[in-house]
Amino acid sequence: MLKQTLLEAVKKGAEQLHYFFDKEFKIYNKDGVNNPVTEADQAAEKAIINTIKNQFPDHFILSEETGAIPSHSDYKWIIDPIDGTVNFSQGIPICAVSVGLEYHGEIILGAVYNPLANEFFFAEKDKGAFLNDRRISVSKKAEIEKSCFVTGFPYQYLDQQNGPLQVFERLIRRGFAVRRLGSAALDLCWTAAGRFEAFYEHLLQPWDTAAGILILTEAGGKCTNLQGGTFDIYQHGLIASNGLVHDELVKIINP
Repeated sequence: MLKQTLLEAVKKGAEQLHYFFDKEFKIYNKDGVNNPVTEADQAAEKAIINTIKNQFPDHFILSEETGAIPSHSDYKWIIDPIDGTVNFSQGIPICAVSVGLEYHGEIILGAVYNPLANEFFFAEKDKGAFLNDRRISVSKKAEIEKSCFVTGFPYQYLDQQNGPLQVFERLIRRGFAVRRLGSAALDLCWTAAGRFEAFYEHLLQPWDTAAGILILTEAGGKCTNLQGGTFDIYQHGLIASNGLVHDELVKIINP
């Protein structure tokens, strides 16, 4: 029932994403620059939460727009109704619904769905990762000089050593291919599917990574914090890779 509920919730959210895409809708701005929330985000979040609550009314909810709906349950649903809202609001079809399910502090189910590209990524703990029911795995490329990376930038830059601009410049000056797509959930899934060798970012939230991290690791990938240590979704920075270029990338990010 948990898996079926997750799949249904993601699809219900995606219906709203698809309905509102490339149409006129209300856009509000949250704190900071380029931090919008749209009418579509709100509609998708409502559809997702209602689907979950209909089946599991006592489960914990953590969602980007609503925040925490706490309970004493050991199950926590972690929701990003539209990951890539700036893309979505601009009519750029690189955005997705992302829902992960945490049990006793471990993500056990995750799905990321971009209905605009008809790409549904799904993983269940210890059962592999899938794109549209086809098993996926990370890239086998081991030469970091020939790798393709993806990253994202926070809109409010933190005053920190080896910040996003410094790391990006270091990679670009060495001739590495680095992309920025605007959706961390899809960055993780595309790394899981072997389209990128690695994804790194300095400032993320649990709803950005909960589903994608499981999909990445179930596809054979590796995830650490920016220093190469243990990562969990409540930390802000990560490196996610095919595992083969991981250690070298850690050294470049932390010279």
